[in-house]
Amino acid sequence: MLQLVSSVATVIVATSLLSMCAQGVQGAQVKADVNVPKCPSTTSFIYDSGIPKNDPSCPKTEVTMCYTQNKLKIDFTAYNETNFYFDPKHKTNDDIWAYEVVEAFIYKGTDDPQTYFEYEASPNNVTFNAFIYNPSRTRASGSPFDHAYVADPIGDGFEVNTVLDKKNKVWKSHNVIPLGIFNGENPKGSVWRMNFFRTVTSPKKYPDQQLCGWKNTKAANFHITKAFGTVAFV
Repeated sequence: MLQLVSSVATVIVATSLLSMCAQGVQGAQVKADVNVPKCPSTTSFIYDSGIPKNDPSCPKTEVTMCYTQNKLKIDFTAYNETNFYFDPKHKTNDDIWAYEVVEAFIYKGTDDPQTYFEYEASPNNVTFNAFIYNPSRTRASGSPFDHAYVADPIGDGFEVNTVLDKKNKVWKSHNVIPLGIFNGENPKGSVWRMNFFRTVTSPKKYPDQQLCGWKNTKAANFHITKAFGTVAFV
């Protein structure tokens, strides 16, 4: 009987220690490039680096993020804008990336992805929404590179509201992406891979663009997935 009581006590103590350890891990802040809190709290960061080479003339772009149970909120603030250049004929999922846009590449997971989501917003409040299939992870010549478009983003729960402040040379784009498209609801505690970009051009410069981004891809190509940063939902 004494031995049985002792064994039970040992199990209880061990279970208690495991529970305490699990609570400690759950409460610890995940190490990542950016920690994104639950709304209404937010986190912000700025990028102004040229791609592929450092370019001190890249205008500053600020990203502000938070999440809810089923939504990822991303606000872009594009500073030092002089042209607000877009094609007014463009509609959802047209080639808005050929003009001026802000962009988010998003992958649920920590790998260098072959498939990820590309989201763009233009100063004209038009968006590009597509899952990218990039098996080379670099958009290599001769390798497949394909798109699966989200044809009805507003109907699927996406939101976009873009406001131009030409007097102060700023435009802001407020965006909501449903986490369900990633099977990613309730993301707290998970780490994802992302990258953020901005293209800059003008009527005189077009079709040439200035490429700016958060994590440098080391090439004039945004689709190099090993460059994606890490984003933790905390």
